[in-house]
Amino acid sequence: MTALELEAVFGSLSRLPDVEADNLQAHDATDRILLEAAAEIVGPDTKVVVVGDRYGALTLGAVAGLGVGHVRVHQDLFTGRLALKRNAEAAGLGHRFAQRELGRELLDGADLVLLQLPKSLAELEEIADAVARFAAPDSVLLAGGRVKHMSVGMNAVLDKYFSSVQPQLGRQKSRVIVARHPQPLSGTPAFPVEQPLPELGITVCAHGAVFSGARLDIGTRYLLTFLDRMPAVHRVVDLGCGTGILATMYVRRHELASVIATDQSAAAVASAQGTAAANGLGERISVLHDDAMSTLEAGSADLILLNPPFHLGASVHAGAALKMFEAAARVLAPGGELWTVYNSHLQYRASLGRLIGPTTEEGRNPKFTVTRSIKS
Repeated sequence: MTALELEAVFGSLSRLPDVEADNLQAHDATDRILLEAAAEIVGPDTKVVVVGDRYGALTLGAVAGLGVGHVRVHQDLFTGRLALKRNAEAAGLGHRFAQRELGRELLDGADLVLLQLPKSLAELEEIADAVARFAAPDSVLLAGGRVKHMSVGMNAVLDKYFSSVQPQLGRQKSRVIVARHPQPLSGTPAFPVEQPLPELGITVCAHGAVFSGARLDIGTRYLLTFLDRMPAVHRVVDLGCGTGILATMYVRRHELASVIATDQSAAAVASAQGTAAANGLGERISVLHDDAMSTLEAGSADLILLNPPFHLGASVHAGAALKMFEAAARVLAPGGELWTVYNSHLQYRASLGRLIGPTTEEGRNPKFTVTRSIKS
């Protein structure tokens, strides 16, 4: 791959429909050094899989710059999937890749796996387990990340699943780890985890990439203390559902309610489905992989529950939460309510009042604020 070809691919990329801002890019140095490392391995018949591509830099770099005929891809985030599709169609490369969920269909017989390292060790372990189970016996995993976000724990996870793990020298503040010779695996995969949560009297299912794993995160715990104050309505959305704890607790409290649990993370969607099934609530909780309720009709919800993220990738950014507030304004019926928990220093109340309607502070502890916004 020439530098000119790579720059042409990167220069054409957009983050849309994800949040765009001056400090947010659709590619980084890790994409670049992963593709350069792959160029030394790829041959005309190499079966290539891409995991964790954010907006299409790795996938389109492989097909346009490395001459790979077809790539199988797994992206956890719905926005990443839409961005890749949009970028590929703009480049006339929409037929050169196929989206797959993490598992055999994605990795069967793969010779080379390109991975943007995830933030969590649990997500990395689930990916490494799948590569070791389903990829070719002589497959190579090239795992790259920004040096400041990498840890020795990542090497330790890969050591469990590969006979050879060799970190390369860092370049442009990024580094590639080369993992070869996957270990033969038998038995049940480590993920998803399913464990009881005695504090709430439910069972939680969690895949590796889901926020907070099978635990109860402290923001959700605080929002749940306001469950008795929330209206008893039929049309409810758990927006950014994670493992589906809010949805599960609401339908247990309100027998006539049904909840749509939705998240842009495929791992969260699979986890919420597992949690609903584990608690016998699969018929009352429907789970949707979507970006900020984009496929829900306007005015179709009477109540939305939200514990929004305050990061976009590795960047602290309010854009994700504001996008969710705007979506809630569209999806709530007149008089419908949005209940939100957020870190108090983020001071979202003014934005909620502007976008949704009258907003009151229902509670505050040393870390979090809970607000109720009523759709005007």
